[in-house]
Amino acid sequence: MKNDTKTALIILSDPNAGSDDANGKLFNALAAAYDFKQANQEVTILFQGAGTRWPALLEDTQNPFYALFDAVKDKVQGVSCGCADAFGADASGYDLITTNAVPGTSGLPSFLKLQQDGYQIITF
Repeated sequence: MKNDTKTALIILSDPNAGSDDANGKLFNALAAAYDFKQANQEVTILFQGAGTRWPALLEDTQNPFYALFDAVKDKVQGVSCGCADAFGADASGYDLITTNAVPGTSGLPSFLKLQQDGYQIITF
């Protein structure tokens, strides 16, 4: 039986916290993406909030999460533009998502649009 489930993984954890909690949330989000990808299910990753700081760190081959990130990097939809602005994140090389025109920002990802497109949303 074919499973048409689509999942959006939203990474909000702040790498600057330097905590097991923040690292654990990132690790579990990437592991979930890997799990869905291996099962050939549609999955997308979005970095939002302070989580917009992660992509630049994950590009470093010395990062302990690099190998896992590299295995699912093709599933990254992008980085919240407004959040990257607010948190001073370097989003170079990633699409800036602005589908939710929140007043006073350059735009954030729209959870409503993801839901309307059939995605289940999981936050980390």
